[in-house]
Amino acid sequence: MKIVVIPVTPFQQNCSLIFDEVSKIGAVVDPGGDLERVMQAVEQNGVKLEKILITHGHLDHAGATADLAEALDLPIEGPHRDDQFWIERIPRSAEQYGFPPARMFTPDRWLEHGDKVTVGPMEFDVIHCPGHTPGHVVFFNAASRVAIVGDVLFRSSIGRSDLPRGNHSDLVRSIRQRLFPLGDDITFVPGHGQTSTFGWERKTNPFVSDLAVGEAD
Repeated sequence: MKIVVIPVTPFQQNCSLIFDEVSKIGAVVDPGGDLERVMQAVEQNGVKLEKILITHGHLDHAGATADLAEALDLPIEGPHRDDQFWIERIPRSAEQYGFPPARMFTPDRWLEHGDKVTVGPMEFDVIHCPGHTPGHVVFFNAASRVAIVGDVLFRSSIGRSDLPRGNHSDLVRSIRQRLFPLGDDITFVPGHGQTSTFGWERKTNPFVSDLAVGEAD
């Protein structure tokens, strides 16, 4: 599996182009905006897009989903249904933050914890990780030991939980009970900023490390 990270929107959100290097079948994860940049990466890598995957319903992650799906006739999978209210707020959020006009959408498939998502020959486990938003999901590819975590976890930080229906305790629980057990060696692509590993964050992250939560040896 290859991942091309494409920062989009004024929020520099990490839209990800993921694809199988042999078949070139791929998907776009979190097309928040700047579709011309996204499509340039698709064309440069010769990718045949199969679907769109969404981690959560915030504008910078999902604002251009409707346009991309309509332009290329692509199905949309994700997030969890609990983020429907965020998706419905996309047009208003675009006005609020001075983004170009953006449309809401209805996913072709809402995702649940434990679901599987396929992209060509690749398979991803769906992990429901509420806290930043109630319907946030993470996509984990066990074969490549890579997780696409959206705004749940960042290098040396965690997602905000002060937005509507966010919950700090749920967020910490999602990270420590659903992500960290996958293994210290897992590389993750966050919704903003640099990649890291679960092991590094478990040791050093000031919000969710073993030391921070009082579980250090």
